[in-house]
Amino acid sequence: MNDQVYLTAEGLTRLKAELAELKGPRREELAKRLRAAIQEGDLSENADYHKAKEDQAFLEGRIQELEYTIANAVLIDESDRKRERVEVGARVTVQEEDFEPETYQVVGAKEADPRNGRISNESPIGKALLNHQEGDTVIAHTPGGQLTLKILRIE
Repeated sequence: MNDQVYLTAEGLTRLKAELAELKGPRREELAKRLRAAIQEGDLSENADYHKAKEDQAFLEGRIQELEYTIANAVLIDESDRKRERVEVGARVTVQEEDFEPETYQVVGAKEADPRNGRISNESPIGKALLNHQEGDTVIAHTPGGQLTLKILRIE
């Protein structure tokens, strides 16, 4: 299993901030809710207690996920250097047949946001583009069918 998680510097900062929020104020608030629910008495029929315990399990799970992601983060090089091949961090302009060209940034799966032009290196299109050069034509096998994309520019 590949433990590396590709992140931009911005993505890593965002995850660290979320982790600090969860381990600090959110944990404290949840501890207060649990104490208040416990003081109500019979825990077997206490809905507030059961909800707080479920929330605590979710919170602790998210904390573990963030700690794992941060510990295994590989920062993506987003410098303006000239790229010869598509790699994680590159911005790639592609064109599918007679459609308008589209530009994507290839990022790690944790930061993928296709609606905003950020595709995962693990997605069908991301995988198809990796290690190719400007002028290459690649075929991406997507759930919606096969796409033929011409790489117009790599930044």
